Amino acid sequence: MAKSEGQKLKILYILKLLAERTDENHAISTPEIIEALEKEGIRVERKTIYADIQALQDFGYDILVSKKRDNSGYYMASREFELAELKLLVDAVQSSKFITAKKSTDLIAKLEKLVSAHEARQLRRQVYVSERNKNSNESIYYSVDDIHRAMQENKKIRFQYYDWGVDKQMHFRKAGAFYEVSPFFLVWKDENYYLVAYDEKVACMKHYRVDKMHALSVSKQQREGNETAKSINPAIYTQQNFGMFAGEEQMITLQFPENQIGIVIDRFGKEIDIRKREGDMCSARVKVAVSNPFFGWITGLGGQIKILKPEQVVSDYKDYLSKIMKEYE
Repeated sequence: MAKSEGQKLKILYILKLLAERTDENHAISTPEIIEALEKEGIRVERKTIYADIQALQDFGYDILVSKKRDNSGYYMASREFELAELKLLVDAVQSSKFITAKKSTDLIAKLEKLVSAHEARQLRRQVYVSERNKNSNESIYYSVDDIHRAMQENKKIRFQYYDWGVDKQMHFRKAGAFYEVSPFFLVWKDENYYLVAYDEKVACMKHYRVDKMHALSVSKQQREGNETAKSINPAIYTQQNFGMFAGEEQMITLQFPENQIGIVIDRFGKEIDIRKREGDMCSARVKVAVSNPFFGWITGLGGQIKILKPEQVVSDYKDYLSKIMKEYE
């Protein structure tokens, strides 16, 4: 490397050294900086190091001096993200079923670059091998990006939609014909991304699993269903649609012990009407899309929460339980 070119890059190399090798517990001394620069073909004197450090500080980098006997020198005192924040992000990436195993590894490697090499090892200790299923659809990230772009540009989207078969291969619905809908909301539900979109053919909102979309593209057609979309609160929509399976929306009354209030609030939010009943019992009126996933949620609570009314929903739930019992007779 020519001397003039090396001198131009010198301050960038110093910044790189500080970012990659230093933190509060790992400072780098002036002789160590000089030695590292010489390996890059850049010869410097001590006083130029002081001037470059001062220039980086003046520019806004939080570079401090440690005078500890066993850790003297310069170090990067603060960064865009704190180590604790990055640990949370690493855990979120690692635990998300939505993110493929390969993409999880790639993202975590990028997060590690936001701290020193010493702190990066702590991030790697945060990552553990798990048997949880991870999505295998790598195109999902680009699909999400295209959906956001379509919503921003007020455009429809086109895609093929598939299910998994017993052969573990994708099988397209409608014989591979393309869906064309108007996207309005992306929601995260039960560890899956769902698109809530308006289907003009049936004049209503529908939802689709983003990871089951294939060959998604932004259409040139303008979105439809704006008025319908304005009447929908995405948070309430996801609360009402258990497992994001469609069902007839109904107002139902639930009965449960007082110690189960937290579970009900977690499911339906704090805005619901909860009333005290006899003993330690309470009741709440909630609006849900009545479906098998809703009945499954009730069943999973082991009888702690009971459907009081309407009678038709109670009858439907009894039928749901009877069908399950018959499978085991």
